[in-house]
Amino acid sequence: MASTHPNARPHARGLIHRNVRLTTRYVVISNDLAQHPDLTIPAVGLAVFIQSLPAGASVGIKALAARTRGMSEMRIAAALRELEAAGFLSRTRERLPDGRFVPRTISYNRPGADREPVRETRETRETRETRETRETREAREAQEEPDSPEAPERRPSRPKPSTPLPERHRAAAALLAGLRGQEPRLLLSEWDVRRLAPGVTEWLERGAHPEAVARSLCAALPHDLAHPAGLLAHRLATLVPPPLPAGPVAPPAPDPFQNCDDCERAFRAPEPGLCGACRASAAA
Repeated sequence: MASTHPNARPHARGLIHRNVRLTTRYVVISNDLAQHPDLTIPAVGLAVFIQSLPAGASVGIKALAARTRGMSEMRIAAALRELEAAGFLSRTRERLPDGRFVPRTISYNRPGADREPVRETRETRETRETRETRETREAREAQEEPDSPEAPERRPSRPKPSTPLPERHRAAAALLAGLRGQEPRLLLSEWDVRRLAPGVTEWLERGAHPEAVARSLCAALPHDLAHPAGLLAHRLATLVPPPLPAGPVAPPAPDPFQNCDDCERAFRAPEPGLCGACRASAAA
């Protein structure tokens, strides 16, 4: 007969965590993302992978497919659309001064996180320190510190844009800022308006009427909209209308009237001469 151990610890059921404290090579993920009820597991995993990448890394569909095992380009594209709709990702295109468009991808650790200061990682700090001298950095830090312990605490705030919005994007910015008049949930910050304006400009330059653009952006909003800027960025990128077709070619102008040199009847021809009947008689 097998012996029993009444004092033995009962077998634990369910999940057991055996964690160690991480000090290097880690990324903080919120439960808003890890346990999102509307995101698939591939989308959550792709978001974690993107947030672990350093700033400036390539996150195009082909680049992600080359670095992730078992996910096709089609599945990655679908996961990126899920993350955009949920507000964890924003993909736009920005126009450079030379006229070229470059993609811009912003990863959010939670919807609306762009309104908080971004923590500087070791990689970005080392890159910045290679561009500026240690003396300049220390002087800037000294200016940011209060002169005395009694100095009032300064609250961090987003700096205002240092460059004015280009003239070609001002109509688009006005359209975006006015969306809250049609749909109060589409209240955008000034930074979001500047970020989304190039996408609206592309719609307008393709012949879309401003009222039609506003209707497309305001239509069928989800009832639990948490990140309006992310949703608008997704719609501007995926619903962009095609360019207007070229107008019909005007028919060529008819030849001017000429008087026949023989019968003096009027006929159309590029140059004076004989009419068709007289040319036929002359040939016979």
